[in-house]
Amino acid sequence: MSDTKKYISVKFETTNKTYTFATTDPTIKTGDFVVVETQRGVECAEVAAGPFDTPNISMEIKDIMHKANRKDIDQSIRNKEDAKEAKRICQEESDKLNLGMNIISAEYTLDRAKVTFIYVADDRVDFRELLKVLASIFHCRIDLRQVGTRDKAKMVSGIGVCGRPLCCASFLNDFDRISINMAKNQLLALNTQKLSGQCGNLMCCLKYEDEAYKDLKEGLPRLNSMVEYERNQYRLTSMNVITRTCKLENQDQAMFVTFEELMSKGRFKKPTKKENEEDIVVPEEQ
Repeated sequence: MSDTKKYISVKFETTNKTYTFATTDPTIKTGDFVVVETQRGVECAEVAAGPFDTPNISMEIKDIMHKANRKDIDQSIRNKEDAKEAKRICQEESDKLNLGMNIISAEYTLDRAKVTFIYVADDRVDFRELLKVLASIFHCRIDLRQVGTRDKAKMVSGIGVCGRPLCCASFLNDFDRISINMAKNQLLALNTQKLSGQCGNLMCCLKYEDEAYKDLKEGLPRLNSMVEYERNQYRLTSMNVITRTCKLENQDQAMFVTFEELMSKGRFKKPTKKENEEDIVVPEEQ
């Protein structure tokens, strides 16, 4: 052991986030497993990066308990196997009480002082009776935590319509608010079924290119608005911000013009920021 304190980033199997801990053990390196104490209890975590001389956060940093030994790793493996049976039992007992809970996962702390059950349900659940039953079976602290459908998709994972693993399960740490306006802004067909992910909510990836589309459309008239072009009135029926072209139509003709031509030869009312960003927000699940 050394007296010099170093800092490491660790990650847990159930989350993509990394957390910073301190250590005076100079032998710890990336890929090692360490035992740490978190708000959930004593856990085994993998070193994701480090050691560093200075911390990457300003808040108080806890010391690791110790580098994981063979006993710790074997215990962690047994806990994962036992958690599968714990999940089955919890679902079975919940069904007996008709609580309407769908148990997603179960997880023991390393010292088995607590077992956490994650579940989804349509409404709030009064699980006081279930807690008593589970405590009598497992003889440890019981934590029942309800999550939404987006959290469930993150935990279960899957393949998105793009053919890649779900963003929430592979790299997203936090969920941003996604609105139907993002689909409107990107000129996508407003089919909520096609725009929804496996969680049933609007896909997180709608946010990725939203700012770029806003920049590309800045100063242009709104879709379906009336414009005057070469002394004739037209309706702007479509636009392609990638090729920077739009379609103008009236009863007599239809034509495609570039954004540059529309801006230089056309006359129209420029939309206000409020008109471009209508307050149509799909509410998030609680």
